Amino acid sequence: QVRLVESGGGSVQAGGSLRLSCTASGATSSRRTMSWFRQAPGKEREGVAALNSDGTPRYADSVKGRFTISQDNAKNSLYLQMNSLQPDDSAMYYCAAAMVYYFVPSLGKDAYKHWGQGTQVTVSS
Repeated sequence: QVRLVESGGGSVQAGGSLRLSCTASGATSSRRTMSWFRQAPGKEREGVAALNSDGTPRYADSVKGRFTISQDNAKNSLYLQMNSLQPDDSAMYYCAAAMVYYFVPSLGKDAYKHWGQGTQVTVSS
């Protein structure tokens, strides 16, 4: 089993920044794909950014140029640097992992078997 723990959420004003972290433990693999999803009340869970173990990123159009996904393989950690935050970015953010290497990292939730509990991000105008 893989355990994912997120941290770094909080409240910020529009235009501000936050950095989310996710630490994986358990039956991890060096060949994997990890991602960040978000879900606002009444909306579907959507993929925000994904990264495979080779470092290839993929972003949703809504966050390109504002969010950066990165990883520290030695620490089994995934990060999401979020800049220029807007109220529409408010949501619960989830870390997800697939112990599968996707050449093109997937932003579809069905590609990921392991999920964290989420961390709340609230952006006020």
